[in-house]
Amino acid sequence: MSDVCAPIGEVKILKISFEFEGERHEIYPVVLDDGCAGGQKILIDCGYPGFLPLLEEASEKRGVSFGSLAAVIVTHHDYDHVGALAEIRDKYPHIRVMASEEEAPYISGEKKSLRLVQAEEIYDSLGEEEKADAKAFEALLASVRPAPVDEILKDGDTFPWCGGAEVIATPGHLPGHISIYLPKHKTLITGDALVAMEGRLHIANPHYAIDIDEARRSARKLAKLDVERTICYHGGVVEGRVKGRLR
Repeated sequence: MSDVCAPIGEVKILKISFEFEGERHEIYPVVLDDGCAGGQKILIDCGYPGFLPLLEEASEKRGVSFGSLAAVIVTHHDYDHVGALAEIRDKYPHIRVMASEEEAPYISGEKKSLRLVQAEEIYDSLGEEEKADAKAFEALLASVRPAPVDEILKDGDTFPWCGGAEVIATPGHLPGHISIYLPKHKTLITGDALVAMEGRLHIANPHYAIDIDEARRSARKLAKLDVERTICYHGGVVEGRVKGRLR
């Protein structure tokens, strides 16, 4: 490995494969690694409850000691993005948590998860054969331990990581959802604002969108950026003709 620091750092994708309900799945957290001495390393999203060992293993494979992370950015409070956060804070108390103002109360436990609210609201409308699975899903959502948020992020906030990182408010999937744009890398980290399926970009499952019209407006907002690569938490990397795909 070269000892020369990349002037704009590296965007390191952590592909994590796992089984859930008998099916194989992948998620794609990201580490922003400035590389040089004193440069910060920032994790974006942190998987399901119990995923800290998987995150540690994946980051080590990409040349990042998990303990060297300075912060975790949470794009939104869905359980598959925030699930391991309390575990991270327990083991690595120096790692700061960053999230939008709208999402922070749900992450910290001051407010009930909107996904749990959704699940409880539709429970009575389900058939008897569906209610057992619904209760199991509610228990999974309720199992996510809260963690304090140390820093509030706002639309347009910029940071020096990887040559410059910008916070983009992308509400719709959840009210305070954010994406991260890296102009120097022409890379967009979408969280769940977009998903990738067979090399194509889509708005994340409309069934789960708190406001699908807002989600569409967020997608149009992202289409205005100078992007050559998207990294979707679900589906991974999409490259080539990205602006056209976004439009």
